[in-house]
Amino acid sequence: MSNRTLLLQAVRLAQAGDWHAAHQIAQAYSDPTANWIHAVLHKIEGDRWNSEYWYARTGGHQYADFDSDSAAELDAIARWLTPE
Repeated sequence: MSNRTLLLQAVRLAQAGDWHAAHQIAQAYSDPTANWIHAVLHKIEGDRWNSEYWYARTGGHQYADFDSDSAAELDAIARWLTPE
């Protein structure tokens, strides 16, 4: 399975409410997209400090980009990861 497929799986798990499984996948990678997922997961968890740490490692995404709409942000990540 490719990294992209696994990261999309992490997004789908997060969307289904399985924070722990999504977090396990996201923390296994260190590329900007994995860091973005990781940031959103900590936003969902309510750990703003940790979330902002991971946003700083995304290469351009910020905590306030989607304000507190984590569902819309996960949708955006899924679109980013889905091949056309």
